[in-house]
Amino acid sequence: MALDLQKIRQDFPLLSTKVHGKPPIYFDNACASLRPQIVIDVVKDYYEKYSVCGGRSKYYLAEIVSQKMDAARIAIAKFIGAKRKEEIVFTRNTTEGINLVAYGLNWKAGDVILTSDKEHNSNLIPWQILVKTKRVIHKIVPTHEDGTFDLTAYENALKEQSVTLVAMGSTSNLDGVSFPMEKIVSLAHQHGARVLFDAAQTVPSQPVDVVKLDVDYMAFSAHKMLGPSGMGALYAKYALLEELAPFMVGGSTVEYTTYTDHKFLPPPEKFEAGLQDYAGIIGFGEAVKYLESIGLDAIVQHELELNTFLTAELTKIPRLKIIGPADPALRGGVVTFLVDGVDSHQIAMMADEMAGIMIRSGQHCVHSWFDARGVHTAARASVYLYNTLDECRTFTETIKKIISLF
Repeated sequence: MALDLQKIRQDFPLLSTKVHGKPPIYFDNACASLRPQIVIDVVKDYYEKYSVCGGRSKYYLAEIVSQKMDAARIAIAKFIGAKRKEEIVFTRNTTEGINLVAYGLNWKAGDVILTSDKEHNSNLIPWQILVKTKRVIHKIVPTHEDGTFDLTAYENALKEQSVTLVAMGSTSNLDGVSFPMEKIVSLAHQHGARVLFDAAQTVPSQPVDVVKLDVDYMAFSAHKMLGPSGMGALYAKYALLEELAPFMVGGSTVEYTTYTDHKFLPPPEKFEAGLQDYAGIIGFGEAVKYLESIGLDAIVQHELELNTFLTAELTKIPRLKIIGPADPALRGGVVTFLVDGVDSHQIAMMADEMAGIMIRSGQHCVHSWFDARGVHTAARASVYLYNTLDECRTFTETIKKIISLF
């Protein structure tokens, strides 16, 4: 079913403003999405109507906060198909969720961690640190030349050495390519390994069912799926959360303390130390409800339509090369490109100044991939549910003009 773009766009106040005197064209959704008015309103309501602590007190306003936090946890669990709300741990973002797993597991020297060759720094640096501090082994599975998943290389890596944890980005923020999540999990479990997905780029746009996937851990962020900044979630099977050690402790994490000992609360509370971002949690829950009302299948189809147009037009431009597979159906809502002889930062700045177009330029927190290939930077346009074909036309025409100037 096609999206009602006119109605949807009215929900996002930023789209009715102007940038450099022009309506904004926001194509940096892989970094962070815009927020609908309904999410802004519930965040504002918290600060205006019941800005008190949740989960600690029994007075009326505190109970309201606690109930709304619980409702958000239930909504997020339902959104990803989790069995129970207690399998959702509130975090600041995907990065914190990954770090929680990295520092909460009981590593032994010689344990093996398997990642791909194009992981976001958030799913690379923690493992590099564990190599130094815990003497674990970090192995990298190469992708195909076009960025698609190399299942044979992955199977061989699992067979070569006993793997403890497979930690991979289920959808790449570099080129938009999604990995075969079910096959990754199934093969890992066959070889006795657990799986952690960095799903920051997957959950906002694709239907995900963690029970069907049988994934062990999965981290994602609110800010990429219409929710507030500084808010995220870690999903994990409840038995694994019980085993996992908290890496930040304090108020709200314990049942009791003495001067010499303490007893942690059960998950998820034992991981949610200190005062929480109550407004962010409530806003996250509202964002999830909004996405459900739109339908993720419709978002997938919409992104494909826009990417198909962008790909067809951009590939006509001399000296421009799209990173990733040629087929736009394999790149979700992402088009990352290089232009021979033109710096990507110049492209991004000129697109903003000339047409109010906002795209990302740089190494996209995947410095390791760029370093290994001797590539300096790339430009990335990423679309979402509120973007239009007319915006895509303006974008491609603007890119043609910019390149012609060089």
